Amino acid sequence: QVHLVQSGGGLVQAGASLRLSCVASTHTPIIDGMGWFRRPPEKEREFVAEIDESGIATYADIVNGRAAVSRENGKNTVYLQLNDLKPEDTAVYYCAGRIDARYEYWGQGTQVAVTS
Repeated sequence: QVHLVQSGGGLVQAGASLRLSCVASTHTPIIDGMGWFRRPPEKEREFVAEIDESGIATYADIVNGRAAVSRENGKNTVYLQLNDLKPEDTAVYYCAGRIDARYEYWGQGTQVAVTS
């Protein structure tokens, strides 16, 4: 069993930056990719970014150019750097661990609120 614990987030003004962290409780050789998702208020969950086991990152158009996902394997940690935040980035952000094509493990979520 893999437990993902998130940190970071908070209340910021538009244009600010944040870094979210996601730490896996154990070494995760079985994880094929680590993703970030978000759920804006009263909306469905949406994909934000992912970094795979090779270190290749993929981004959704909604954050492309404003986000950077990275991993620190020695610390079993994945980061999501969000820059130039906008009010529409307000959401609960989740990290998730993917095995093959399915995200099997999820963090507890962290709130990001952006004021204009």
